[in-house]
Amino acid sequence: MTDWLDRLSRIVLGGASAVRVVVAATRGSAPRESGACMLVSKAAVEGTIGGGHLEFRAIEIARGMLGQAEPDATRLDRFALGATLGQCCGGAVELWFERFGSEDRDFICRALAAREANPDALLITRLEPGPAPQRTIATQAPASAALVERLQPAFTPLWLFGAGHVGSALVSVLAALPLRVTWVDSREDAFPTMVPANASIVCSDAPEAEVAAAPPGAFYLVMTHSHDLDYEIVRAILGREFAWAGLIGSATKARRFMQRLARQGVAPERIARLVCPIGIAGIDSKLPGAIAVAVAAQLQQVLEAGELPLSVRAADNA
Repeated sequence: MTDWLDRLSRIVLGGASAVRVVVAATRGSAPRESGACMLVSKAAVEGTIGGGHLEFRAIEIARGMLGQAEPDATRLDRFALGATLGQCCGGAVELWFERFGSEDRDFICRALAAREANPDALLITRLEPGPAPQRTIATQAPASAALVERLQPAFTPLWLFGAGHVGSALVSVLAALPLRVTWVDSREDAFPTMVPANASIVCSDAPEAEVAAAPPGAFYLVMTHSHDLDYEIVRAILGREFAWAGLIGSATKARRFMQRLARQGVAPERIARLVCPIGIAGIDSKLPGAIAVAVAAQLQQVLEAGELPLSVRAADNA
């Protein structure tokens, strides 16, 4: 779940209750990483902690907490995936269950305001089961053991240039990844009428000029309908501070672009950071959907190589 706090606020402020189930810690092989979570209400389950018997059991426990007249607000359960649940992962998982209802409205509003004011705001939860949660909002993790989570979702900004067949297929695939996509093209009729929630459309007569609007450290993908426009966008990107930049095309296109950039004085170390062709190795199909899958997989590899955990036990990082 990319933004559990936003979704939780909609549930609770709408008058319902929910139990948030968080993977607090793992040992050995586990279906999800520490920090993965889901929200369980009487009406629905949103997000996942990995599926299988573990998730089934977690939903059962959460629904039980919702059904009690005077339930404990929190509980911490440990599961041996092989011995207890018959899952072949073979590791162990600690799950933190926390019930949210009308009594938590003030806290949820404070948490939303805190992350708006400070993107580095943290939610610190003491994993001590009982009738009342022990949680605080801070900017620094404590030295003692606790569940430490960023309140701000870890979205990476991706600027995608080109709304052709591959761009359209790619935006759909990227909907489930932790990316905030800004989708740029000069052709208004090239965009679909509906786009995923993590994407926003920018229709511009000069797409290359939109590079200046991207934040420092953004990701870029260039796949417009014009090689000349691709080149101008790439040249603008290489003049910025960026985390990763990819260009659709063949090895021949890459070589020609790099030679042209060098002739125009772009530093060799900047040119060397341009990724072209794009996509993981082993997928040779030219179908737009296949290219989209290959590029999305490559982006996920880059994200995992550099991202911090969504949630950590402070004691593990002391």
